[in-house]
Amino acid sequence: MRVVALVRLSLPAALAPVCGSVWRRGSGYATMAKSKFEYVRDFEVQDTCLKNCWVVVRVDGRNFHRFAEQHKFIKPNDDRALQLMNRCAQNVMEELDTICMSYGQSDEYSFVFHKNSNWYKRRASKFMTHVVSQFASSYVFYWKEFFPTQPILYPPGFDGRVVLYPSDQNLKDYLSWRQTDCHINNLYNTVFWTLVQKGELTPAKAEERLRGTVSAEKNEILFSEFSINYNNEPELYRKGSVLIWVKVIRPHRSGKRTQVRQERNTASAECATSTTSA
Repeated sequence: MRVVALVRLSLPAALAPVCGSVWRRGSGYATMAKSKFEYVRDFEVQDTCLKNCWVVVRVDGRNFHRFAEQHKFIKPNDDRALQLMNRCAQNVMEELDTICMSYGQSDEYSFVFHKNSNWYKRRASKFMTHVVSQFASSYVFYWKEFFPTQPILYPPGFDGRVVLYPSDQNLKDYLSWRQTDCHINNLYNTVFWTLVQKGELTPAKAEERLRGTVSAEKNEILFSEFSINYNNEPELYRKGSVLIWVKVIRPHRSGKRTQVRQERNTASAECATSTTSA
């Protein structure tokens, strides 16, 4: 079994088992010029995003089925978990204010950088790492606000990807795709867990009952057997959440003159199709 060990050695000594004879101790090592090693920067991949394209960073929870079970999330939707995701996305937008909007559902969030953004010279690695790290740290930081009685048992993981969309229509179609995914998954989960919790079916029996059904049939099961109108379910569950920047006008007095101050603030709204415009 291999374990990670913290060793307090100089880099050449620590890397000797890994690099063999590449690193050598020698007289004058401490006096070597720093510039001698700068050639290693040539190995860095140039990952500049194409200009005039919308940059979308999508964050996904890693193995969140297990995380939800371990932390006893309410099925099929846990308001606490969804609002925590929204709070994390808000923090990401406040810290990285070159993001113009974001859309989230379930355990994922998509962040849209404006096509004219030159943030970090449009390096894809910077877009992704800054968003994912800020989101993950926010999830742990704000956990107690939404789960005050449930301690976090282990650090959650998130992965990320960067995708470029050259036209406004491409971006709209992307957001529509993610929202459609939200609807399809939520409808299935709503019927599945209703059959388990109220219909007293086992998960295997509920899965078998739903195999091959279409949306109309799932809606019929909810309505005819459980008197549930799916269209009355909260839009947060059915459509997801959108965060956008809005201008807030706040008048305040300075002496006898009234000044008007404009500032940017994030506004969270339940997602509707009309809000997915660029």
